[in-house]
Amino acid sequence: MIGTDRFLMSRRGALRAGAVLGLGIATASRAETVMLPFGNGERPLVTYPQKRPLIRLTTRPPQLETPFAVYAEGLITPNDAFFVRYHLSGNAPPQDLDPETFRLSVQGRVQKPLSLSLAELKAMPATEIVAVNQCSGNSRGFSEPRVAGGQAAHGLMGNARWRGVTLKSVLDRAGIAAGAVQVSFNGLDEPPAPDTPDFTKALDLDHALDGEVMLAWAMNGADLPMLNGYPLRLVVPGTYGTYWVKHLHEITVLDKPSDSFWMTSAYRIPDNDCACVPAGTAAPKTRPIGRYNVRSFITAPVEAGHLAAGQDLTVKGIAFDGGSGIARVEISADGGKNWMDARLSEDLGKYSFRGFEVSLRLPTGAHRLMSRATGKDGSTQPMEAQWNPPGYMRNVIETVSVTVA
Repeated sequence: MIGTDRFLMSRRGALRAGAVLGLGIATASRAETVMLPFGNGERPLVTYPQKRPLIRLTTRPPQLETPFAVYAEGLITPNDAFFVRYHLSGNAPPQDLDPETFRLSVQGRVQKPLSLSLAELKAMPATEIVAVNQCSGNSRGFSEPRVAGGQAAHGLMGNARWRGVTLKSVLDRAGIAAGAVQVSFNGLDEPPAPDTPDFTKALDLDHALDGEVMLAWAMNGADLPMLNGYPLRLVVPGTYGTYWVKHLHEITVLDKPSDSFWMTSAYRIPDNDCACVPAGTAAPKTRPIGRYNVRSFITAPVEAGHLAAGQDLTVKGIAFDGGSGIARVEISADGGKNWMDARLSEDLGKYSFRGFEVSLRLPTGAHRLMSRATGKDGSTQPMEAQWNPPGYMRNVIETVSVTVA
C-alpha cells in the first residue's frame, strides 16, 4: 500500500510552470519529489494542463501517476487527478485538435462505411457507465525480481463516470458484413519513427457488440481532458487500459484477427490460470491481457501511521474486479491470521470502485493491516504476489503497517 501521505516527502523548491510542446505543459528543474517504496523510486511531482500535481514516470511520452491519497477522496477519481498513459511519443497528445472538424471513420467489413462528426455522435442515444480504468502495469514497481517497463506504484488507475454512445450502436449503424471476426481501433497519437508500430488494439466481435463498450466524449460530467483522450476515447469496462484507445478516430471491422504488434507481441501474459510463471522465467505460451483480476487497497489509515491507544480506528478502502462485482471485503489486523468482514459502501455498478470500511480497536504495539476482496464470481486475492515477465496484473493482498501508542 502506498499513497502521497505515506511517501517520504522531499521539498526541493516551488514547482515552476514552463510552456513546452505547444500545450503549456508545466515542468520544473526544481520540483517537489516523492519517494516510491522500491529501488530508484524518487519521482517528481509535475503539473500539466487540466491536471493537479501528479507523479511523473516519463516525459516523452507523458506518463503520470495519481498520488495514492487521491483515492481516499471518494469513489470517483477527479478528472484533474486521473492518471495519464501514452505509448507513442511522436504526437502525444495530438496537437491542434478541432472538435468542429474531427471525424470518426468506421470502415472495413461493414455494409456502409461511416464518417461521423462529434456532433453526429452526440446526437445518438447517449449512455453512462461508472468504470475503473487501470493500466496493465499498475504496481509494476513492486515486482520481485524487477521487470522492464514503467516503474509505477499503485496510482495507474482511476474510476470515472463515462458518457458517450455504445460501440454497438455505431457498428449497427454501419452494419456488420459477413465474415467479420474482430474490430480494430486507432487513435490520433503517432509513432515517433517510421519503423515504430502504430498503436492499434482490437476486440473480438462479440465483445465489441456487448452493449457496454463505449465511445466516450465525457468523464465525470465534463469533456474528456486532453491527456485522457479528448475528444473521443474507447471505454472497455472491466478490461485493462491498453484497450481504452485515446483520441479515437478510426474503427476498422476485420475479417481476421489483428496482426498489430500491440496485439501479437505486446501486452501478453502467461497463458494459464494465474497469468504467472516462476520468478525470473519466461512463459512458454502467452495470450493477450484481458479483464482485471480482483483487487483491494486500504486508503486509511496510511502506511507508517501512528495511532492513539484506546480509540476506535476506522479502516477504509476501495475494491474492484473485472465486472462480476465485489461480494465481500475482509480486513485483518494481524498480518492475515484472522479476518473480519468490512461493510461495503454504495454500489455504483459492477465495474466501479466499491468502498469498504470497518471499525476496530487495536492494542498498543505494531500492527499489519490487510484487505482481501472477493468477487461475485468467487475469485479472491492471493497472499503471495504472482510474477510474470511484464509485471502485469498484480493483485496480491497489500499491507499497511501502523503503530498504536
